[in-house]
Amino acid sequence: MTCEHLADLPATEVAASTEDGCQDCLAEGKRNWVHLRLCLACGRVGCCDSSPGKHATAHFHAAHHPVIRSFEPGETWRWCYVDQLVV
Repeated sequence: MTCEHLADLPATEVAASTEDGCQDCLAEGKRNWVHLRLCLACGRVGCCDSSPGKHATAHFHAAHHPVIRSFEPGETWRWCYVDQLVV
């Protein structure tokens, strides 16, 4: 299966808006995320679906930015919400 959203990503990666953690959790005064995800459209950092806030998925639903990547050290996989495909 192919994914046009992954193929359409720019050659250079977007800069993370913060290195401190999930933006929404931090704004709520919480630090209870499990793993972090980076939106490859705008650089927003959000927490994964195993985290209480599920802020990365909430960002997808609000902004319709389809592709994230792991923001964990040593991980480079990407996920497309639309095609439900990981690469």
